[in-house]
Amino acid sequence: MKKTTNTNYGLKTALSLSVALTAITAGAGFTAMAQDEAEDEAKRLNTVTITATKREQTLQDVPVAVSVVDESVIEKAEILDLNDLQSVVPSLGFRTFQNSANANFTIRGFGNGANNVGIEPSVGIFIDGVYRSRAAASIGDLPNLERVEVLRGPQSTLFGKNASAGVVSVVTSKPDYEYGGNAEVSVGNFNLRRARGYFTGPITDNVAFSIGGGINQRDGTAENRVDGADLNSRDRWNVRGELLIEPTERQEWRLILDADEIDEVCCIASNLVEGPTADIIRIIGGNVDNATPFERGIFVNGTPNNTLENKGISLQGDIEFDGFTLTTITAYRETDVSNNYDIDFTSANLAALTEAQQLETFSQEIRLTSNDAGNFAWMVGGYFFDESAAVQNELLYGSDFRNFIDLGAAFAGATSPADIPAIIGAFQTGTLASPLGALEGGLGLPSGTLAGAGQGNIESFTQDDQAISIFGTLDWHINDRLTATVGLNYTENEKDATLNIQSLDVLSSLDLTQVGYALVADTILGLNGVDTSDPAAIGAFIAGNPAAYGAIQQQALAIASNYDPTTPAATQNPLAGLRPLQFQPPFVNFPNAVEDGTIKADDLTYSIRLAYDLTDNINVYGSYATGFKSNSFNISRDSRPFAAVFTPSIDAATNQAIGTVVDPFTGQVLRTGPSSPLADAGLAQPNLITGTRFAQPEEAKVFEIGLKGAWDTFAINVAIFDQTIENFQSNVFNGTGFTLDNAAEQSATGLEMDASWSPTSNLTFTFAGTFLDPVYDDFVDFNGNDFSGTAVSGVSDVITSTSVLYEFQPFGAWDAFVRADWQYESDSDFGDGGDAAAINQALEGLYDREVNNINASLGFVSEDGLGITLWGRNIFDHEYITTAFPGVAQDGTWTGYPSQPQTYGVTIRKTF
Repeated sequence: MKKTTNTNYGLKTALSLSVALTAITAGAGFTAMAQDEAEDEAKRLNTVTITATKREQTLQDVPVAVSVVDESVIEKAEILDLNDLQSVVPSLGFRTFQNSANANFTIRGFGNGANNVGIEPSVGIFIDGVYRSRAAASIGDLPNLERVEVLRGPQSTLFGKNASAGVVSVVTSKPDYEYGGNAEVSVGNFNLRRARGYFTGPITDNVAFSIGGGINQRDGTAENRVDGADLNSRDRWNVRGELLIEPTERQEWRLILDADEIDEVCCIASNLVEGPTADIIRIIGGNVDNATPFERGIFVNGTPNNTLENKGISLQGDIEFDGFTLTTITAYRETDVSNNYDIDFTSANLAALTEAQQLETFSQEIRLTSNDAGNFAWMVGGYFFDESAAVQNELLYGSDFRNFIDLGAAFAGATSPADIPAIIGAFQTGTLASPLGALEGGLGLPSGTLAGAGQGNIESFTQDDQAISIFGTLDWHINDRLTATVGLNYTENEKDATLNIQSLDVLSSLDLTQVGYALVADTILGLNGVDTSDPAAIGAFIAGNPAAYGAIQQQALAIASNYDPTTPAATQNPLAGLRPLQFQPPFVNFPNAVEDGTIKADDLTYSIRLAYDLTDNINVYGSYATGFKSNSFNISRDSRPFAAVFTPSIDAATNQAIGTVVDPFTGQVLRTGPSSPLADAGLAQPNLITGTRFAQPEEAKVFEIGLKGAWDTFAINVAIFDQTIENFQSNVFNGTGFTLDNAAEQSATGLEMDASWSPTSNLTFTFAGTFLDPVYDDFVDFNGNDFSGTAVSGVSDVITSTSVLYEFQPFGAWDAFVRADWQYESDSDFGDGGDAAAINQALEGLYDREVNNINASLGFVSEDGLGITLWGRNIFDHEYITTAFPGVAQDGTWTGYPSQPQTYGVTIRKTF
């Protein structure tokens, strides 16, 4: 497990570049000799045209760090979605969490956007020029593709607030004026059944159409050991239709309609390390898996279900004028997500979460692009984005939750380990004195009031997000070989949000200080001979002994206010043990008198680049660019007021209560809580805690130098970069919820390389690698933990993809190919904080995140377009943990998501 950062990485990067340059020179020399000796045999590498920079250029000519995966690789490598794409583009990362829609993209280790609707991704996903605002809107099976382009580093100059870490641009095939298409079926292990089809042709001389779709179904790769149900299944479909309209030679319009749906049972989280609560769960009748994640069997008391529906329409027009082209892209999209799952990942009925999300997005882009005549090429444009989001969640406790709390409280109150067997025996015989029952009796509450089934939260959130950008770039061709480029983008963004949470959790709403004071005062009065069951006796004692009662008040107040576990038990609040079990403290909804529910941000981003053609085959460039991602609302139950507007009733530094306490016998206010804007507005509540309402905007910057070389049989691209994001929006699970925070500065210095070599006409080798030193330069989180100088969790130092393709003619009119690729990711930390992080200490030596996946395929294609491909992904069934986190409300338990197992199958395809 990686634990430390490498302060000499810059030197290693420079040395790596020297090696790369040597390889280029050697490759160029080898290529020249190969041409001289066997010109006819040498295979020319295809020229790749890209448009991710909103201007058509060849891959080797565009002076930016970009990876391109064309349709040939997509088909031969059996790449079905953006998750599979990371196996051939090492700079791109993708992870799925507790449901199919909850996914996250990263580029160069930078990225976020999962587990909170309010957080927009740092990696912009565009399909045919249309922005997909959430990962949920882009994770379905890919349509009929022409290529996928991955732009690395900040791209805000052209893409505004949506691309502070990079861009993934998916380009589909346009309709054709000749009839054609393809159809394919696949079967494989886990009962895979997949079918796809595509058909295109003319309607008139200037109108063509295409229609395509597919279904993808598979049984689960894991099992619920409670009822035998499949988990981690796949069930999705998609359909897409397009019209290509060319009314004149100078106009082209593309009208695209698409829809897709995912209805799957996903995603399992297995125990990695058992904590002490596992015994409690088993005692109350539940079960947990025994920390064997790769057996792929878990215990949950309900089958999770994820439903995701996407649909949209877009219209792109390109109109040529003398000297420039006008492009307009108008799009409207809807995304609906529905999830329900057992959040404690045990068979005990502790708690369940249902989620519903609705997104409606409208976007409009207009740009003018020069036709590159003369020494200057320019582009200017504007972009408008309008999105409304609505979220409705229910987190409700189950029928076993009260027993879980009762037994946990009894265990916590044991004076020695020898008491535990007696507690267990009493629980099993029904004679255990319920701590919650005793508290209910003391408060005069009906039995079952605290921690009862059906309690929890009912949550409703909305957000309206509007942004507008204006942008432009200018290329100055100083001479035939030297080009200078500048780009500017100004973006304004406003978000309006509402949060309305109805808390049904009675235990979490109890003011333990106030209740504790009453219990302690009652006890002390009893010790002084007062019959505390008789209000008249209490009144007489207070009236006749004012000084003595004043001392009792001060003593009771001191004890009730003390939550410090390092002090003697007799001096602590007798209810202090219940405080950790108040999982969902009360909320303050907004907008309110203090918090208006509106955030605004604006930024001017820019890029400067100088590109030079060293030779006809080698180009070099240097650039500096900035990026921007707007502030993000904390759209979750973990949204809490900032410390600037509220002071909690318990001081976290001293574990001493400082909130208001009223003597229940006299009505006297013994202490008034601290003043704050929320308290002064009458909005303070017992147990209200602080946190974050929103995260500050991200600001990215990158220095980059690159080299691109291309010959007939050899090509190589190298980039060295130093990239930083200030105020990186971190959203980390803490065991009961997510903490949204800003890391003051996160950086990565590194080297990227893409190389391709075809020594003969039928053999091609490729290598792509990303070598990073990801580090938090400055990050003190909300709880005061200092992560500065430690490695960024989940980001590998070394990520590579190596492939070999051999094409041959085995017999007659059939062509064939064999392809294999190796995806490697070095080990990385499970949690932020390096050696000091509890999660890294707990999992050290037990699990790792190193990826060593081998994928392979063997295909045959006849002259008439009939093909058959045998394929396998992760063919050696390499096992690793993709993500780990604290067990939900289970201190000491660590949970994680295991990697996908080996899959294999056969695809039959007909092209016509």
